[in-house]
Amino acid sequence: MESVVNQENRIKEKALKRMKRNALALLGVAVLLFVVAVYFKIPMLQAFSEAAMVGGIADWFAVVALFRHPLGIPIWHTAIISTKKNEIGENLGNFVSEEFLNREKLEIKLAEFNFAEKASDWLSQEANAAKIADLVAVNVIPGILKAIKDEDIKRFIQVQFAAKLAGINFGDWVALALEPLQKGNVKDQLLTNLLALMSTELSNNKDLIRKKVKASTPFLSFGLADKSISEGVFNGLQDFLNEAKHPGSAIRIKIDEYVYDFLDKVKNSEEMRVKINTMILDFAGKKEVQDYINGIWDEIKLSITNDLEKGNESSIKNNIASLVQSFGNGLKEDAVMIDKINNFIKNDLLTVLLNNKKVIGDLISSTVKSWDGKEVSEKLELEIGKDLQYIRINGTLVGGLIGLVIYAVEWVYHYSVM
Repeated sequence: MESVVNQENRIKEKALKRMKRNALALLGVAVLLFVVAVYFKIPMLQAFSEAAMVGGIADWFAVVALFRHPLGIPIWHTAIISTKKNEIGENLGNFVSEEFLNREKLEIKLAEFNFAEKASDWLSQEANAAKIADLVAVNVIPGILKAIKDEDIKRFIQVQFAAKLAGINFGDWVALALEPLQKGNVKDQLLTNLLALMSTELSNNKDLIRKKVKASTPFLSFGLADKSISEGVFNGLQDFLNEAKHPGSAIRIKIDEYVYDFLDKVKNSEEMRVKINTMILDFAGKKEVQDYINGIWDEIKLSITNDLEKGNESSIKNNIASLVQSFGNGLKEDAVMIDKINNFIKNDLLTVLLNNKKVIGDLISSTVKSWDGKEVSEKLELEIGKDLQYIRINGTLVGGLIGLVIYAVEWVYHYSVM
């Protein structure tokens, strides 16, 4: 499918060719009138046609000489744009830096133009916010995802994860979290609930215990001892848990002492805290955990890609649009922020531009110099060549009229003297 730029260029080419034909046709009429005037001996018409031909041809030469050598002949001072490209770029850069990047002129324009207010009005419109969101969702985000390497991101996540873990004292955290268990009846209630849960799970898994016991008994017992052993194991565990559930039982007292001793060591023993830290860090270094961390980026990337493929239903795109529009609405109502933005543009940005105006001028100059002379000439002709054909047309008509004036003056002089 032909791009919009190519379509516009084709339209401009057709318009340029049409205007060239019109200018050439008018010159052809002048030549025809000259032939008629000479043949039928019409002095006034001859004067008009002669001057029209001179004016048309002279202006044709002037217009063509801007872009190329007339008739392909390398006449001096022709093909000006292509041969003088570097000088044009130099002059253009100097002109922009001296005339446009001028403090007095810029200050006047910036004072007239409330950039922050206009920007907030533009951003607050839903259609404009959607354009920005579409640009980000279609071009920026997919471009970033393609540019970055998955291995680098995963390595970065692993390094950051390890650094964050290394900087955390898990022993202190655990001690702080368990400290409330040493106060009041929170520990007792929690332990009672835990033991009750274990008793319930034991009852629910009685068949599993029986199977495990059977798998562990000697083959030569022929299964005679399986039932009695499994029942003994089950009943023993159940009795232990039932007794432990009672706060005053000997088993519960032992458990309480163990828990209290553990909590005390976590709170007061540096060695215990180091052990907790080491255990957690060792766990984080296991391959399974590292694989999970690596998978985080894959999941994030897949989620982003799948969401962006939804088009107008993309939550990312809609959130960006909503954020842009909210920013625009918020900025409109924040007079202080509008004033700050405008002051930044008037002062800081203006200072940056003025301090770098030579750099900007040099950039324009070097950019123009890097262009191909013939290509620049063709592009300029495509843009302004149509209007320049009016010079040829006007030259032909004005030349003819001047010829008539000269003829009339000469005629008046001749007959007045005679």
